[in-house]
Amino acid sequence: MLKKYLYRLESLLAWAQTKVTNKQFIFIASVLVGITVGFAVIVLKAFAHWVYVFATYINGIIKLSYINSILPIIGLLLTAFVIDKLLGGKLEKGTSQIMYVVAKKASIMSKKQMYAQIITSSLTVGLGGSAGLESPITVTGAAFGSNFAQRYKLSYKDRTLLIGCGVAAGISAAFNAPIAGVLFAIEVLLVDVSIAAFTPIMIAAATGALVSAIVLKENILLSFSKQQVFDYNNIPFYILLGLIIGFITIYYARWFQKIEHFFVRYEKTPYRKALVGASLLAVLIFIIPTLFGEGYESIKTLSENDPSVLLQDTLFSEWRDNKWVLLAFVGAAAFLKVFATGFTIGGGGNGGNFAPSLFLGSYVGYFFSQLITLSGLAKLPVSNFTIVGMAGVLSGLFHAPLTGIFLIAEITGGYSLMIPLMIVSSISFAVSKRFEKHSMDVKVLAKKGHVFTSNKDSNILSTIDTNSIVETDMFTISPEENLQKLVDLISHSNQVIFAVVNTDQELVGIVHFNYIREIIFSSFKVKYTTVKEVMHKPGIIVYPFDSMEVVMKKFEQSKMSSLPVVKNGKYYGFISKAVALESYRTKLRSMTIE
Repeated sequence: MLKKYLYRLESLLAWAQTKVTNKQFIFIASVLVGITVGFAVIVLKAFAHWVYVFATYINGIIKLSYINSILPIIGLLLTAFVIDKLLGGKLEKGTSQIMYVVAKKASIMSKKQMYAQIITSSLTVGLGGSAGLESPITVTGAAFGSNFAQRYKLSYKDRTLLIGCGVAAGISAAFNAPIAGVLFAIEVLLVDVSIAAFTPIMIAAATGALVSAIVLKENILLSFSKQQVFDYNNIPFYILLGLIIGFITIYYARWFQKIEHFFVRYEKTPYRKALVGASLLAVLIFIIPTLFGEGYESIKTLSENDPSVLLQDTLFSEWRDNKWVLLAFVGAAAFLKVFATGFTIGGGGNGGNFAPSLFLGSYVGYFFSQLITLSGLAKLPVSNFTIVGMAGVLSGLFHAPLTGIFLIAEITGGYSLMIPLMIVSSISFAVSKRFEKHSMDVKVLAKKGHVFTSNKDSNILSTIDTNSIVETDMFTISPEENLQKLVDLISHSNQVIFAVVNTDQELVGIVHFNYIREIIFSSFKVKYTTVKEVMHKPGIIVYPFDSMEVVMKKFEQSKMSSLPVVKNGKYYGFISKAVALESYRTKLRSMTIE
């Protein structure tokens, strides 16, 4: 029955595509992508919440303090099983893969990504893996957008735009925060978007948020109903918090990469990797139970009147009323969060760092403000600092200050904290950017030139294959030939630069028409002058493995209009600056979303 309805819907859409303009069809597509992604978010979030409630319920009945440590082991092993047996032994994880697809694969994502992320992240995070669902959500949304575009044979620009729609809808539905969804898609993932392209992204974000708000209960979403009034006298403390959080994001990003690198040794033994990662995670959760799952429930608890509830049913429950013990517990949780998340994702689980960044931010904000208060230096509004800290870590880790500011503003239900949000987010971003050029999700890919960076020229040049613009059919000449042969070649072609090669096709020199202009008009000199006498040694050489960014730097350095290309020690051809720039302009036109 469902298959029948889907067939009818596809037929209707195919008919509509022939009756409306391309722009109108994109609007229709953005609504459908938003609805689909909204329901995918509902499945993920609801499952994770139900498992958390189930674990808490079991804990309350049978008093098994270690039940929360057992579930993540089951979750990671099941995730490894699904990846091994159902997904071909490989699963691309993280939002960085979306950027890679846009930059290198013409915005084409496999159909597998529409369900693989949902299944694996549900098992990982739903059963207590200390990671977030937002990264799998964005990948799923991007996959829905890309595959919809592929189904209806849309262009690269439209595929990329619908990927942005899917990402925006995912973040929007996950937090009921449509503005943050739009900003995340544009600020983090899409490099060049015109104002006109905002419309379908906004439609998708609004649709995703609406579906989520209608179906999901408020207690499943991360939201805050209580906050205190912003006091301008606390600005120095917000500035200090921004600085501290900036350095904490650097600590988190670098340690996370080290932990992931540690698990590379288990790459060929996925079950062993899952068992090692899950076992280490289980130990951390046994000591600090709030590291279980996404951690959103503990974030809400931390911002309420009685955060000491966090110590309930832990090894430290007898010191529940001691504020200093609670402070130490929160500080330890913040410090160890990177290890919990690293063991989860490095151990083969599927999840992201979005939720951990909010967890870390709230805990750091609480720790900082409560430490100042307990020390008697000042009485700070702890709940405000807890909330603002989330925006700071999100901005620093993802290099997305606008997303951090507006996400927290939306989930707190107002903009009264806009000033401290801007202060903490901008300072954290500035500190992080100073020491980490790229955000943690794209650092590895950016180093390889596989992904978009903040440099627009580099982004476009990275998509151009150097080999594709090498001219290999140009005439060459031997160094022993006289200039008469060269004059004949010039008169019968449009070529003005010639490679001088020996019998082994090795490049020994270059002759440019401008260098011999005076000589070739003298018949005597033409007859008795050899090419060897007038050629110049090749200064700067291009190699086929050079990226186009490197090639353009070589053009700038040499001040030449054409450069020789050498492959495997032999002359291969010439690369023209004019052809390279034309290729750049063509790519720029095709990649600009209008």
